[in-house]
Amino acid sequence: MGREEKIFDSFDACRISQSKLPKLIFDFIEGATGREIAANANVNSFNEVKLLPRALIDVSERSLSTSFLGEKFCFPFGIAPMGMCNLAYPNADILMANIAKERNLPHCIATATSTNLEEVHSAGEDKSWFQLYVLNGPERGLELAKIAQSIGYKTLILTVDVPQAARRLRELRNGFNVPFKIGMSQFIDFAIHPVWSIRTLSSGIPKPVLFQNEDNKFERTANRMGADWDFLNQLRSIWDGKIIVKGILSIEDAKKLKSVGIDGIWVSNHGGRQLDGAPAPIDILPLIRDALGKDFPIAFDSGLRDASDIVKALASGADFTFLGRPILHSLAAAGKAGLEKILSIFTEELY
Repeated sequence: MGREEKIFDSFDACRISQSKLPKLIFDFIEGATGREIAANANVNSFNEVKLLPRALIDVSERSLSTSFLGEKFCFPFGIAPMGMCNLAYPNADILMANIAKERNLPHCIATATSTNLEEVHSAGEDKSWFQLYVLNGPERGLELAKIAQSIGYKTLILTVDVPQAARRLRELRNGFNVPFKIGMSQFIDFAIHPVWSIRTLSSGIPKPVLFQNEDNKFERTANRMGADWDFLNQLRSIWDGKIIVKGILSIEDAKKLKSVGIDGIWVSNHGGRQLDGAPAPIDILPLIRDALGKDFPIAFDSGLRDASDIVKALASGADFTFLGRPILHSLAAAGKAGLEKILSIFTEELY
């Protein structure tokens, strides 16, 4: 039995991932900020949302196809932007881009990617979207947007909920750094996970190809304060495709973004990885939908762990949803087969 055959839901994938990955890497993927109250609330709040079944309706013909931002996708979910994905499994970015193109779903490549933007776009083509952090001032942000556009990316996700990177205690306690600083605890951690260690070494230790300083060091805590309303206006003036603003929880922010003509918003609290006092997005989503009206495009992430969560998000006002941790844990658990398995599970549950 392959490891993917032991995956029956995202929690199975997480458990297998934990057994396969060094603690340092698992905690980087699974961890959140502060006491992880927000991250836990993201998941638990879905338990309070109820679905009312209706009877005597012919559902023999049904479809999961969904239109979002003018594109038609086979499913109402895609792959969220996540940094340093190749730490979970070698070539994770390419595997995700390939399957996104095969299954006709969007895949978001992050500024903190460990794969070149050209390679990802070549694999995913128009199903690959570019997520932008504004690092160390607006000039670099505009430069990255221009680079992505020249490569062929047509949809840009501006993430605005990280003006200052939060303290993530798991990373601090584990001594997470890129490049890795190998002390005794890290050496033991890698040594007792030889499969991951050998596979990662043989594939090349991942590094963020866009998100580094002059010393070639990954600065997760780097200043990302360049994303303001003036920058958004500059971005709109140079970007020819769609722009969606990610990390929105405020009704007032959502209304202002609609008023200035942004193509869509993305309701999210960064998976609980940024502000531990933030509300669960599923609680805020219906309020934002009411404020924006029924036709304005809204994407959603944070706390989605099975297909019922996707249905609850759609019923609460989202037009489209995105999966994060379940994707990386499935890759860590069983590689490409694990990724295909978890996407098939979500599809089967939805259908």
